[in-house]
Amino acid sequence: MIFNTTQHTQGLFKSVMLAYFILILHVILAAGLVLLVVFFHGVTTHLLWILSGGITLILVSGYLFYRRMKSEGKTLRDILNSPVFNGRAVEINLLNGLACFRLGKERTLPVIESKIIGPERQLEEPVSMKIRKLSELAGLVRENLITIDEYNLLKKELFEDQESGVGDQVADELTKTN
Repeated sequence: MIFNTTQHTQGLFKSVMLAYFILILHVILAAGLVLLVVFFHGVTTHLLWILSGGITLILVSGYLFYRRMKSEGKTLRDILNSPVFNGRAVEINLLNGLACFRLGKERTLPVIESKIIGPERQLEEPVSMKIRKLSELAGLVRENLITIDEYNLLKKELFEDQESGVGDQVADELTKTN
């Protein structure tokens, strides 16, 4: 009975805390909505000032660039032909690409032609290299270009330094398929 009462009070406590948590989340949501309305009201009310400030910043930066260009005694063409901009186009994006201006042409670099023909060569494991050579020998026997005696002699030369009987097993399997 005591155990049942503690479980009931813990369940009741958890339920009350969950209700408070949900209530706090609703208050936070309402406060966020109020801030959103105030923010957008401020943006719509002061939209003319925001746009004029942005345009003023663009014009002031353009004037400073023009003044520096004239103090160095250069023209826009000289600046774009400098080694810094060699082969590159200058692109000016305003308002994240809403207005875009591109000055100059991008030059494409010549493609370097490759003389590599075929797949890349990789190192081969000695066992697989011997198996490949043995299968080539078996193909020569199959086409009657070499005799069985020549095949056995070449097979012995190929596997004479190998201590395990892997070569003999592979050779026997290849000759059985012939």
